Amino acid sequence: MRSDILKLGAERAPHRSLLRSLGLTNEDIKKPFIAVVNSYAEMVPGHIHLRDLAEYVKAGIREAGGVPFEFNTIAICDGMAMGHEGMRYSLPSREVIADSIELVINAHRFDGMVLLTNCDKITPGMLMAAARLDIPSIVVTGGPMYSGMFKGRRVGIASVFEAVGKLRRGEIDEQDLSELEALACPGPGSCNGLFTANTMACLTEALGMSLPGTATAHATTSRKRALAKLSGLKIMELVKKGIIPSKILTYKSFENAITVDLALGGSTNSILHLQAIANELNLDLSLYVFDRLSEKVPQICSLVPGGTYTMEDLERAGGVPALMKELSPLLHLDALTVTGKTLGENLEGISIRNREVIRPLSNPIRIRSGIVILRGSLAPNGAVIKTAGVSEKLKRFKGRAKVFNSEEESVLALKKNLIEEGDVVIIRYEGPKGGPGMREMLTITATLAGMGMGEKVALITDGRFSGATRGLCIGHVSPEAFEGGPISLVRNGDEIAIDLVKKRLDILIPKDELVKRRKEWKKPEKRVKGYLGRYMRMVSSAYKGAILE
Repeated sequence: MRSDILKLGAERAPHRSLLRSLGLTNEDIKKPFIAVVNSYAEMVPGHIHLRDLAEYVKAGIREAGGVPFEFNTIAICDGMAMGHEGMRYSLPSREVIADSIELVINAHRFDGMVLLTNCDKITPGMLMAAARLDIPSIVVTGGPMYSGMFKGRRVGIASVFEAVGKLRRGEIDEQDLSELEALACPGPGSCNGLFTANTMACLTEALGMSLPGTATAHATTSRKRALAKLSGLKIMELVKKGIIPSKILTYKSFENAITVDLALGGSTNSILHLQAIANELNLDLSLYVFDRLSEKVPQICSLVPGGTYTMEDLERAGGVPALMKELSPLLHLDALTVTGKTLGENLEGISIRNREVIRPLSNPIRIRSGIVILRGSLAPNGAVIKTAGVSEKLKRFKGRAKVFNSEEESVLALKKNLIEEGDVVIIRYEGPKGGPGMREMLTITATLAGMGMGEKVALITDGRFSGATRGLCIGHVSPEAFEGGPISLVRNGDEIAIDLVKKRLDILIPKDELVKRRKEWKKPEKRVKGYLGRYMRMVSSAYKGAILE
């Protein structure tokens, strides 16, 4: 066992003495040591219940003959950080999470680990750590929260963001907003739609790194607790059999996860995260892979924010296993999973319980998938759009640019009614380096949607859009403005063309004018202290996954 280096031989008497101080017996010291890596946090709704789930995980580990040791890593709630300087810290926290787990696991020589996670950057950070450390690992995602009810309809956090725009439009009053605010998030869990947290939970299951059903089992249910205990039991089997992440996280499993992502129409942030996880295994997961698969994978689910169904509906329809059953002809069924079985074996006997929520491949919502990679003169290295949140009427869009050098500038212009129908709003210097931190832009997108302008303007940024975003919103534009990408050269009034059919994103000005502007462009000075300063110096472009180099 890996932990033997702490336990065996006369020279390890001091180590055993310290272990005894923790209450371990002679028999305990002989057993496998299993880390329970918990991201419990009192200010994160998706993580407030993870302390309870950890007890079920530990019970499973003890029952299977292991000794659990719990430790914590950090968690940031994107909803809390949205719309202000705090959002600069969200994506960079992913690397801190992976690094912190590496430090503790390697220092204390654990034999295996169970990773308790739920929200946007915590789940990919933990998967990066699992891939990097390559010791037996299993992930328990904490599950979605239930939807709230407001005036007879299901609501969630995205409803509240959009309500701000409705208030501005006069569609609701302050009393309505106050009532909605109180009802939208009724308890623990990740937000109720297919936003980044739930997208990553589904993809963790699709990768084979969590037990079937884990992604959609809701946060406060007995099913979630049972899956937590089963994961504790299962990690002991993985340790005994020597099943490590590199045997599960293969190129085939990443293609399976991308296929599930495309069929769901998940958050565009998943592209950054899958690339970062693959990088830990030295697998090349370029945008080309996403683009290639998008040509053959249809969108067969329509979940909030782009559709009408929520995570409750997906759970009742059979969850990720049912979705993957329908996608079977497009998947690598020989991929290994944490069950110790292949994906194909896991899907035996699985049925689809609601054909409206999980549509047949023969009758999809869209023939092409819910995420599209765009390229063109404005994004030579690529850009990303979640077409699952875009009306079919908006396959092509052409408009005049209105340029802003930060999210705050664009929100201020919106408040002053300076953004009009037909505009292409450019928000730049928000990329991984230029932000720094590659902020999400949910405040402006949700406000526009609430004002009824979601289909009347386009937004383009070198930053990111929240998984809760809907509308013609294009993010991850690469190269970013801070690195002198074409987005840095756009001026007010320039014509911008978006073509989702041809997958093009172009600035329609003469090439010689672009060359002239490039010669005139100067990189803005940014003096950033602390972690963000180090991050800015080390982070790669979005098209590489915003990994640290």
